[in-house]
Amino acid sequence: MSHEQPSNTLGIFPRAWSEEQAGRIPGNIPIWVGILSELTEFAIFFVAYFVAKYYYPDVFAQGPQGLNTSLGVANTIILLSSSYFMAKAMMHIRLNNRGKCQGYLWLALSCGCFYLIVKTWEFYWNNLQGLSTSTNEFYTVYYYMTFNHFLHVGWASCAVLWVIFRLRAGHYSAEEHSGLEALAVYWHMIDLMWILIFPLLYVLR
Repeated sequence: MSHEQPSNTLGIFPRAWSEEQAGRIPGNIPIWVGILSELTEFAIFFVAYFVAKYYYPDVFAQGPQGLNTSLGVANTIILLSSSYFMAKAMMHIRLNNRGKCQGYLWLALSCGCFYLIVKTWEFYWNNLQGLSTSTNEFYTVYYYMTFNHFLHVGWASCAVLWVIFRLRAGHYSAEEHSGLEALAVYWHMIDLMWILIFPLLYVLR
């Protein structure tokens, strides 16, 4: 009896990629070490949030009411869009379509920049309302969590720009794109952290 290899019936990815990459963990060991370190850092912030909320329930119930929820929602939409664009960029590099890959990377970078602009405006708006790290325990946690995330988006956006330059120089292809893939994994991790931060700070009472 002959055993045939399953065919790439959808025709979405090149046959070589679909066979060789199936079941492989995306990115590389260094990026996953970095991601685990970052997740540990964010986990500490989350623990601090719940401990502080336990001891100051009234402060944490009232705190979100002082924030500009509309700006928080806007940044959530921006980051979700950036993850979509990053996923599309990965799809096109696997199809060896560098032009479309670059286009989607520029869109992801634009989302990162928009996020930084909106978050900077939010910090400024908070300052106008007299909100700072010393206002109360809620805003102390809020600023530490959001500013830390702000920094991550900032240097990840710089990494996207670096990857675009490398892509233009011909360093990535359907056969070799581990650097781009590592960036995509890191970018999705940052977006995931915001999906957790947003309801904790802007929604939950």
